[in-house]
Amino acid sequence: MRRFTIEELARYNGKDGMPAHIAYRGQVYDVSSSFLWQSGRHQVLHEAGADLTAALDQAHPAYWLLR
Repeated sequence: MRRFTIEELARYNGKDGMPAHIAYRGQVYDVSSSFLWQSGRHQVLHEAGADLTAALDQAHPAYWLLR
């Protein structure tokens, strides 16, 4: 699996033809094909190209139950 620095991840913001990637708990996910991430944004709250661990844990606190 490819590793990303924070600076590299920031380039994958879904803008100017770049794919949209997000990081969650140390893993990077390509969300480009999701209609929820059009133009590198998700529901006006989150930007692609960033680590969204804290935001996702707050929005979905029962994630650990699904593992």
